Amino acid sequence: MNGSRALRPTVLVINPGSTSTKVALFEGERELHARTLRHSIGDLAEFESVIEQKEFRERSVREFLSAHQWQVSRLSAVIARGGLMRPVESGVYAVSQEMLSDLAACRFGEHASNLGAIISASIARDAGCPAFIADPVVVDEMDDVARFSGVPEIPRKSVFHALNQKAAAREVAGRHGQRYEMLNLIVAHLGGGISVGAHRRGRVVDVNNALDGEGPFSPERAGTLPAGQLLDLLVSGTLTESQLRRRLTGGGGLVAYCGTNDLTELIRRIEVGSRLAAAVFDAMAYQIAKEIATHGATLEGDVDYIVLTGGMARNRPLVESISKRISFLAPVEIVPGEREMSALARSALAVLSGDGEVKQYPVGVAIC
Repeated sequence: MNGSRALRPTVLVINPGSTSTKVALFEGERELHARTLRHSIGDLAEFESVIEQKEFRERSVREFLSAHQWQVSRLSAVIARGGLMRPVESGVYAVSQEMLSDLAACRFGEHASNLGAIISASIARDAGCPAFIADPVVVDEMDDVARFSGVPEIPRKSVFHALNQKAAAREVAGRHGQRYEMLNLIVAHLGGGISVGAHRRGRVVDVNNALDGEGPFSPERAGTLPAGQLLDLLVSGTLTESQLRRRLTGGGGLVAYCGTNDLTELIRRIEVGSRLAAAVFDAMAYQIAKEIATHGATLEGDVDYIVLTGGMARNRPLVESISKRISFLAPVEIVPGEREMSALARSALAVLSGDGEVKQYPVGVAIC
């Protein structure tokens, strides 16, 4: 690393989503530039798989850097949101060949976040700097007792908004002059998908699988469903397998009931008298509160704070509806929006400064 990098570390942060790629450039903890690069349905339609979008999305990231007259050689590190790979413990991981192979092959599932490490590795090679990921969606700290589903062939999995849950939890701890690792928290990420985790002294010991449909229904996901009725629907032939999968993820929840994934639009309909919108809104708040309350048992009643975070935590009616049902458990703290970009930047900076540990993805060797 050259002297200018050591004195003023600059970090490129990349966070691919289904129809966008968030990108930001940090100098230290100061955000220099940030943009959400939108990808239209038409742009993505020509690609048969997520991985085929790599060149298209990488080009848009490089164009972002060029627009701000920023040469990759000036980067100290590139860090990305982690994708679907082997379960790992929380932390910062060097991008390795095995990680790239698993993500490119979609060995553990296909999702746009798989592209994060792949794009970061490509840019980091040109920059001559390290590439990292941090707190990917597959962070797994679940207690063994939480893995039982009732069917041996279907163990419960930990797939959730680990990055934002951990960032929000640390922010709340900081507000109260405490360390995250010393608290018991219930953290609910409220977005297109909803995940609710029980954080016991720095470890998420139980959490719903937000990707595959556990937990409350959300703007786009069906949530936990009655298994027998789901099986009946599948064998009835009313829906094809692909249609049913779409109904579970992407076309469930608010979309299925009201034809929109926009909470603001749902509130507007309620204000003009829609009984359906009001009933669906109340049901979603009820299910979220119920999921939160279950973790009162997970943490044996020892809960310091309940944290509501994610994009929907900006919605006052939703926050109030949830809070009135669960405030008996513990004080409710609101951390609206997502802290993913700044959390990723801080993770890279900690490693660059020597204050953080770099972990190796199993069997892999760092290549950047």
